[in-house]
Amino acid sequence: MNVKLNGQFNGLAKRLGPGLITGAADDDPSGIATYSQIGSQFRFGLVWTLLLTTPLMIGIQMLSARIGWVTGEGLAANIAKMCPRWLTLLLVGLLVVANTINIAADIGAMGEGARLLLHGHSATLYVVAFGVLSIVCQVAFSYERTVRVLKWLTFALFSYVAVILSVSVPWRQVALESVTPWRFIPAGTSMNDYASMVVAVLGTTISPYLFFWQASQEVEDNARRPEAAALRSHPEYAAEHLSRIKQDTSFGMIFSNVIALCIVIATAVTLNMHGITNIQTSSQAAEALRPVAGEFAFAIFALGIIGTGLLAVPVLAGSAAYAVSEAFGWKAGLSRGFHEARGFYVIIIAATVIGTLMSTVEVDPIKALVWSAIVNGVISVPIMVVMMWIGQSKSLMGDLTMSLRHRFFGWAATAVMGVAVAGLFITSFQGS
Repeated sequence: MNVKLNGQFNGLAKRLGPGLITGAADDDPSGIATYSQIGSQFRFGLVWTLLLTTPLMIGIQMLSARIGWVTGEGLAANIAKMCPRWLTLLLVGLLVVANTINIAADIGAMGEGARLLLHGHSATLYVVAFGVLSIVCQVAFSYERTVRVLKWLTFALFSYVAVILSVSVPWRQVALESVTPWRFIPAGTSMNDYASMVVAVLGTTISPYLFFWQASQEVEDNARRPEAAALRSHPEYAAEHLSRIKQDTSFGMIFSNVIALCIVIATAVTLNMHGITNIQTSSQAAEALRPVAGEFAFAIFALGIIGTGLLAVPVLAGSAAYAVSEAFGWKAGLSRGFHEARGFYVIIIAATVIGTLMSTVEVDPIKALVWSAIVNGVISVPIMVVMMWIGQSKSLMGDLTMSLRHRFFGWAATAVMGVAVAGLFITSFQGS
């Protein structure tokens, strides 16, 4: 029986890759900050947003993976075939800006997490160390080793499951407030504040950098199997591989939102129910847990910030490098050495270095995340529209265009993000 179970587990582990890593990278330290804000401020009243985004995330990420596998090219290369040159470069440029800001927020949170755990006086040394470590791992490691390390880092997210298990959760109250959220909006909360947090969840869970990363990882996997391109024309092989993509992506996105749910519930139980409602960063959430939930919950939460940051920063820098390289026709890929793909690795190094330097400067973390969300919001909708066009294009996808059901979820995700972006600008304008 144990041999059979081990075989099934190993088989599942081999089928999981780009989708799992992408989903886990979505729960980066800046995402943890957003989920901590939701739990501390609104308790369980925004749990419904995570249920809403799960099928939308699966649909749009499956499309990203499908485009990369079928065309053998990354998302930026395919966008360049559908859009004017200036629009492609504008979208890629904004993606790089948003990713760099996000890297700064994540590395800063990792440094603060290390300072809390090791009782250091300054987080700057830890920030620089994490920046250097992220660069070295991507430049020095082979593609296979990089993927292996990123897969192992996904286990860091289980720290938030451990936090849930270490506290008492009123599950009936969670269910009640989740299905009737309008009855439990905190007193003194404006609709603008509520709408802003809904937009923040959508912007955190459905982010452009995830589209580019997963598509490019499917291209990388194809490059390691030269026979894959010829086999794509065989219906049985195509069906089996698309089934693998569906399983990998579904598992990754569900895993991502289950962890997000754990963070929301953990912070709601330990912070909101004890009168702590103003959390701005993930490290503040960890520190606030200590007197309420104890040293164990605090340490696990802080370790999770560091582990998820080590996973997310390479994905953020790598997706920017893939996008720029594809837009300019440079050789790209973690499976290539530095001397073979200099431009690609220069983008990774530059984005990480700039992000690291930004995180050493006294910058309001909430403002940084707001700007990142705005830029992501601006580019997400047009990118998703173009992705839908690509997915339905016979000239690019051949006989492997999207199914009607896939089109429904893809356009639904695009529409929801469009409403979210409109809401973001409306609430920002009214707030000013």
